[in-house]
Amino acid sequence: MLLIVLASARPEAWPAFAAALSSDPEVQLKQVATGAEALEAGRTLAPHLMVIDYLPDTEPLSLVQKLLTVNAMVNTAVVSPLTDAEFHEASEGLGILGRLPVEPGISEAADLLQKLRQVLGRTG
Repeated sequence: MLLIVLASARPEAWPAFAAALSSDPEVQLKQVATGAEALEAGRTLAPHLMVIDYLPDTEPLSLVQKLLTVNAMVNTAVVSPLTDAEFHEASEGLGILGRLPVEPGISEAADLLQKLRQVLGRTG
């Protein structure tokens, strides 16, 4: 089972992405709406992946830094309007698995699951 936490205060931006993740029989998807809830999920649930969007109480890259102190084993993906090069510069050293567009869809979910499985050694 792959536990994925979607941290977003914008549920309307995620229907296709969330449905694509949930349609995978190996994925259990949990959604939280604040940075505090995301940190608690990182601490108590130990998800395989946390997808981080803009939240009312924290910025995405700041949350990644905090999450590293709570559970450094959680893989992360972050929503960002930056280009790949700009994002790489801004997030260097945080070990983020990937950058997602502001409104990710089915193909981004599939790509992210593939990356996660590769990192976890679950390809086959």
